[in-house]
Amino acid sequence: MWWLPGVADSSKIFVPCAKFLEVKKVLFLFAFLLLISCSDDGNERNEFLPNVPVNQTIFLNNPEFIDLQVVGGWAYSQGGISGIIIYHSGINTYLAFERSAPHLNPQACSRMNVENSLFMVCPCDGAEFNLLNGAPLTEGVNFAAKQYRVLVTGPNTLQITNF
Repeated sequence: MWWLPGVADSSKIFVPCAKFLEVKKVLFLFAFLLLISCSDDGNERNEFLPNVPVNQTIFLNNPEFIDLQVVGGWAYSQGGISGIIIYHSGINTYLAFERSAPHLNPQACSRMNVENSLFMVCPCDGAEFNLLNGAPLTEGVNFAAKQYRVLVTGPNTLQITNF
């Protein structure tokens, strides 16, 4: 044992190695258990909807988009697989979803429609999706509505992309 000036019993300032190793083992075990206990986040790869390039500019001054000038307003737009649903969710915040129902192969009846300004509904089977986040509201539907990125690029201009 070595001597530390000003400390009468220098053995009290050291942590025994055995306790330090035990703490390291417990922390490692905890980290390992945390890692293996992670579950799927629910974002499975959707095999039904193909990836198509989306890069569309929306001018809010155009008559077809007049409802997007108020929070809670929505509109349909061209683009994507079967079209796009645009929703004004908050001040300078917009959401854009693919109109093709995410749980079916694209077909004539799988083009979703907005109902009650709250839901996107698939005409094929009546499956509902939340307009605020695209989450499925129908039991057995495992995919959320495909969402696109919306950028506010000017006072009356939106850019919708999937890149």
